[in-house]
Amino acid sequence: MNKIADKIEDVQNTPDKRHLDIDKVGIKSIRHPISVKDKTGGDQSTIAMFDMYVHLPHNFKGTHMSRFVEILNENEKTISVKNFEKILRDMLIRLESEACDVEMKFPYFINKIAPVSKVQSLLDYEVTFIGKIKNDQFVNQIKVVVPVTSLCPCSKKISDYGAHNQRSHVTVTVETNEFVWIEDIIKLVEQNASSELYGLLKRPDEKYVTEKAYDNPKFVEDMVRDIATDLKKDSRISYFEVESENFESIHNHSAYAMIRSH
Repeated sequence: MNKIADKIEDVQNTPDKRHLDIDKVGIKSIRHPISVKDKTGGDQSTIAMFDMYVHLPHNFKGTHMSRFVEILNENEKTISVKNFEKILRDMLIRLESEACDVEMKFPYFINKIAPVSKVQSLLDYEVTFIGKIKNDQFVNQIKVVVPVTSLCPCSKKISDYGAHNQRSHVTVTVETNEFVWIEDIIKLVEQNASSELYGLLKRPDEKYVTEKAYDNPKFVEDMVRDIATDLKKDSRISYFEVESENFESIHNHSAYAMIRSH
């Protein structure tokens, strides 16, 4: 088998005469099973969508796409924030590159307890691990999309009764210098919303979250400012971006705000 492989030309390794580096070349949108540790001490088995790229020098015609898949297969039961850097460094060696990027997006579940009835249900969050190596420097980011409730302060102020509210998606991207649990990011966001969401609510719970949101109105600007204020206090976080998109209940468009740390 090896003798046959030796006789087959490796086209990717042939020279290219156009003298153009390629910043990113690799595979996109490949699904692969992974196991992610959660803060309760358990492991969540889930399916991640991977984008994997390396830098290709101008003198090579192509990269070896199959090696990306080989790396995933070799690490499928151990992929986590803790060993993310190892996977990227394996890519550099196996694909003979000096820079690489990986994005791994997956659903992450947290068991939520309703505020009054205490019934339990799972709520899903979209999480992305983002890793980069360039000039031998590893950069790790965690991106989490957290659905919450926001209630309009203006609507509450001007109405004789009631106020319009909406479901909002808050997206937090953090660059860390220490380990940070996904649950810590989610909790920080939910504490700064008009109300958090639950997978299951009984009538007493629905009354509670409705009144909680009414007592805690937030503009989209309030949301990102309050979250950014708390992120600045966390010494584990070296950089962050906070976005909030409010899917307006009285308009056919969204309200949006974003803050970056500097």
